[in-house]
Amino acid sequence: MIDPYYLEWANLLIRWIHVITAIAWVGSSFYFVFLDNNLVKPHSPDLLEKGVDGALWAVHGGGFYNPQKYMVAPKKIHTKLHWFFWESYTTWMSGFALFTLLYLFNASSYLIDKSLMDWTPAQAVFVALSFLVVFWVIYDRVSQWVGFREHGELGVGVIMFLVIAFASWLACHWFAGRAAFLLVGAMMATSMSANVFFWIIPGQRKVVGAMTSGQKLPAAELAMHGKRGKQRSVHNTYFTLPVLFAMLSNHYSFLYAHSYPWVTLIAMMLAGALIRQFFVQRHAYHQNKAKNPLPFALLGLFIIASVIFALRPEPQQVAQGESAQGPVGFAQVQKIFELRCYTCHGQAVQMKNLRFDSPEAVGKNAQNIYQQAVVLRQMPMNNATQITDMERDQIKRWYEGGAPTAP
Repeated sequence: MIDPYYLEWANLLIRWIHVITAIAWVGSSFYFVFLDNNLVKPHSPDLLEKGVDGALWAVHGGGFYNPQKYMVAPKKIHTKLHWFFWESYTTWMSGFALFTLLYLFNASSYLIDKSLMDWTPAQAVFVALSFLVVFWVIYDRVSQWVGFREHGELGVGVIMFLVIAFASWLACHWFAGRAAFLLVGAMMATSMSANVFFWIIPGQRKVVGAMTSGQKLPAAELAMHGKRGKQRSVHNTYFTLPVLFAMLSNHYSFLYAHSYPWVTLIAMMLAGALIRQFFVQRHAYHQNKAKNPLPFALLGLFIIASVIFALRPEPQQVAQGESAQGPVGFAQVQKIFELRCYTCHGQAVQMKNLRFDSPEAVGKNAQNIYQQAVVLRQMPMNNATQITDMERDQIKRWYEGGAPTAP
């Protein structure tokens, strides 16, 4: 068994890599959507002769840039061709490694909520991985069968919204709250990377291979590679904000610590997609290529405001007789720590390199204990040790009374 201290370092380093590569991937995706909506069709004969379909002048970092887009492929590439795929692959690989380290290796603590489904760790891991595979298969088939028909992209959007809504409902009824949110984000992120791996890059490689070898591909085939690559790239940009919300949500227990967490997840992901639609069309609107997209942003913000209002905490009722009591002493909270916390933060196991089995350790981490157990209510994880609201209140009064550690 790996020492928890080194597991935490692995967690940190993999998460660091994951965030860095995700920034690179999302940033390049946003940039190319911006380009597509701001490129201007050239009138210069030399550009038209080369096959340039759109160009843009930009200034950044003291230099001037002139990106040009070719409808199919240029006749010749004079310098090294840069491929955008490692950002996607590295983001997925590091994310899956993090998911494996945190959730799959610790399924009993992170994936399983026995009040929802009392299954074995192996069963939970198998079903969780099935979410990734099944969603990709459904999404890929829908995109192929529906996407290129008349109003096909609208059809894909409606069908996939229903599929994601059902998957969210299912995940929140089968898995612990934070795992359910993360799993829905992971299945969408997997499809994003699969789009790059199975369709976008292979299509581009065929076009480039034909161009460099002198082989002539049928015009219809060349056009289809371009259309499919564009289709999947656009899908990815709409997935982005919902996925980012799902990935960040596991840090905020109030999102899933209520009776209808799947409603919150669906609503916030829908809001993210609407806001992304605003930014996508905003660029086209300035080029007179689309209608004013402001209603999309307003609707997204309205949904977020509605969720905030719906999840507001109810006024807490102080248990009868509790308000009359003075501050809680260390002896009282020590019993709570022994019963609820030593399993993960005692001598045998020291998750996150923390121990709460001595007055010195408790005093050093008093603020962290208060934040995690009382304010955020994230600990114990999935309330595996069944801490009660009265015990949380005792920790609260102990901390507010100065967090004494004298026996």
